[in-house]
Amino acid sequence: MTFQDKYLQILNEVKEEVEQIKQEITSDISIQEPLKSKLFELMTAPSKHIRAVVSFLYLKAAGQNIDDRQVALQTAVELVHNASLIHDDIIDESCERRSLKTINAEFENKLAVISGDYLLSIALKKICNLNSIKLIEMFAQSLDEMCKGEVTQYFNKFEIPSIEDYLKKTEQKTAKLFETALCGAILLTNSNSNPKEFAKNLGIAFQIRDDLINIKTTKSDLHEGIYTAPVIYSQNINKPDDGIEKTKLLLNNYIEKAEQSLENIDNNKYKLTLVELLELLKNE
Repeated sequence: MTFQDKYLQILNEVKEEVEQIKQEITSDISIQEPLKSKLFELMTAPSKHIRAVVSFLYLKAAGQNIDDRQVALQTAVELVHNASLIHDDIIDESCERRSLKTINAEFENKLAVISGDYLLSIALKKICNLNSIKLIEMFAQSLDEMCKGEVTQYFNKFEIPSIEDYLKKTEQKTAKLFETALCGAILLTNSNSNPKEFAKNLGIAFQIRDDLINIKTTKSDLHEGIYTAPVIYSQNINKPDDGIEKTKLLLNNYIEKAEQSLENIDNNKYKLTLVELLELLKNE
């Protein structure tokens, strides 16, 4: 069974809730054509929706109900994530995303920048409607960290960083939004559960896995001067494969940390599904 098949089985546990996000994510897009149709196309393209999937599974594992506020929160997270992808495509001069032409390739950078900002404005309105200053602070901090991580990556291009700097950047660019999704979800409940460590470790693991796949396939990061864990461990940009085994160990270490962070939750089918997801991310 492929990764996609296994992931679809996991997704099935929260399929109804994720479908609500798919409907909600384009509901407030009201902008001039042909940009409106392009945003609809990008926002409805096949996606893992992993932050929402993990958040909904965690809520159910913690015995919490998922209501319209939770759906609105995760929709806002998805909007922020997609806005960051649009901006990333501009920075990376990417022509394709999810097998579709990027906005910067179809139109131009100026319109792509505005498109990403526009999605952020929709996310902000959704967050404000949840009437939680703490939640607004969490999103603001997440955006702050994501931007700092991107700036660090820009200024460190074509330089091999330390593994500590790589992990810090990974936490900023990727894990922070996982934290916001999960901690924000718990904030809207009466639960005393604290998913921060779980979210952070899962987010870092998710990015390490993505970096591993990149170095094994297109090596686009390497060509752009973005040196990830395999290069750091090999200390040779011409032999990144030499660092793959150590990167696998690093990945599995963060997955194990994430699994340990679930120990305070009673065993139930949703917790077991989260563990299955973690196992799916492992690189044997």
